[in-house]
Amino acid sequence: MKKLYITLLIISSCLICKAQLPPVFDAGRAAEAQSTETVRKYLSPVRILWKSADAGSHITNAETLLKKGKGQADLSGTDLCVLTSTVQGKPGILLDYGKELQGGLQLITDQSRGGKPIRVRIRFGESASEAMSSIDTVKGATNDHAMRDFIVSVPWLGKLEIGNTGFRFVRIDLIDDNAELKLKEARAIFIYRDIPYLGSFKCSDTLLNKIWLTGAYTVHLNMQDYLWDGIKRDRLVWVGDMHPETSTIAAVFGYNDVVPKSLDLARDITPLPGYMNGMISYSMWWILIQHDWYMHNGNLKYLQQQKSYLIPLLKQYAQKVDANNSEALNDAGRFLDWPSSENAKGIHAGLQAMLVMTLNAGSELCTILKDPATARICDAAVARLKKNVPDANGSKQAAALLGLSGLLPADKANAELSAGGVHNYSTFFGYYMLQAKAKAGDYQGGISAIRDFWGPMLGLGATTFWEDFNIDWLPNASRIDELVPEGKKDIHGDYGAYCYKGFRHSLSHGWASGPTPWLTEHVLGVKVIEAGCRVIKIEPHLGDLTFAEGTYPTPYGILKIKHVKLAGGKIKTTVSAPKGVKIIQ
Repeated sequence: MKKLYITLLIISSCLICKAQLPPVFDAGRAAEAQSTETVRKYLSPVRILWKSADAGSHITNAETLLKKGKGQADLSGTDLCVLTSTVQGKPGILLDYGKELQGGLQLITDQSRGGKPIRVRIRFGESASEAMSSIDTVKGATNDHAMRDFIVSVPWLGKLEIGNTGFRFVRIDLIDDNAELKLKEARAIFIYRDIPYLGSFKCSDTLLNKIWLTGAYTVHLNMQDYLWDGIKRDRLVWVGDMHPETSTIAAVFGYNDVVPKSLDLARDITPLPGYMNGMISYSMWWILIQHDWYMHNGNLKYLQQQKSYLIPLLKQYAQKVDANNSEALNDAGRFLDWPSSENAKGIHAGLQAMLVMTLNAGSELCTILKDPATARICDAAVARLKKNVPDANGSKQAAALLGLSGLLPADKANAELSAGGVHNYSTFFGYYMLQAKAKAGDYQGGISAIRDFWGPMLGLGATTFWEDFNIDWLPNASRIDELVPEGKKDIHGDYGAYCYKGFRHSLSHGWASGPTPWLTEHVLGVKVIEAGCRVIKIEPHLGDLTFAEGTYPTPYGILKIKHVKLAGGKIKTTVSAPKGVKIIQ
């Protein structure tokens, strides 16, 4: 089988694996196609972004660090970057590796004078300004979850590998007076799953193409030991974050063991009647993921393994409806996303809608699992909830869920979402705002929102999508891949709120990948109708695009699709489906 070996410096070079996957409901469940192991790749920096003052007398031959390394110390004494400190000055250098990476740093040293280990300070950063910061700054830089600012001793004539975090930039400083460091190499250790990008998307708008790939790459970085929310912070299995991520994985990678492994972890550490991650909504996301993952993969055996947990959880949720037909989800944290977290009425409306969505999905799963009694319990609770339609209270998060749940007519939900354009969008719930627009038939509005909300992150130098973004941050904002010029705002350090203030803000967060599955589903037009992709409906919505083409991974192989807009607006569609997949057009 032909695999894709990612070249991180040019993400658009991703190739489509031509081999077919075995059906996941077969014994192997695509184990051969999707490795569960991570690999290590070593990357030299692409540029030196900064050197300390008086670098001319303290740093020599720094550009040699940009050469391709070998990872081996030697006795040649050639091609060395030499950093020398005095009592008056200690040199430092800032390296740029070109793209956000997950991993650490490899340092290869030569025979510096003194013949002893030398202390250096290492600072990783997702932005250039974060790598230049200290953990005691007022802009929120921390060592939470992953060490990014620390002092280590490097060997005399040897190798040291350090760090395990998300980063693009690394700053290296000598610590002691009158020290000399002869540095042969400073390579990034890139740790990732060596898996093919089976899904693809290309259209007449190069910005949308880049957004699709960036969302895919963001989630790919977070497919580590488990499916994390972010590679710098929090590096945890947050089940709400997982829903956009698993939607992206289905559209890009197809089946991967990291998904059931992470779902099972969340289940096993959360005995009922508890709620996953302490959030009342996150166990609902677990149910919704189980439904969507089954629809894509058709793995009944795995779904059956969830029955003993799923059924009591559904019954627990079905009981959370009060005499006024209102959600009574008060026994854990009431949360949609952080930007909406101070809008109590909006949260109530959102949870009412989420409970409807969850119980509807649960009813379908119960039917599949041959438990009609619990399906009826779910249906009865939904019927009661539909009698009470709370006001979204200005929350676009709540409006999106109300529209998706059917509590609010789709056109009315879309009207609330369209007010003010992408103002008050959020990176997590932006996916559901896009989905609600699609339900209302406003596909062009969704395409425009993707350009207007996710596009500016790329314009600021992003190579992955961020935990949070607000278009009000844009005026006079600096790029993340430059040192902040005088008079400009630091887009990373100056903004943020709640748990992501300043440099604590994650710049590679999987919940922000929503445009990737959305473009595949609604522009490329791929809609799974029967579990396991046995039946797929192709219904493209090109909006102002002239063509769209791509691929979609199914358990039977790769589905290939191309749409071309003809004169008069009619769309010509060409589909090549693997055996076992029925196409409806």
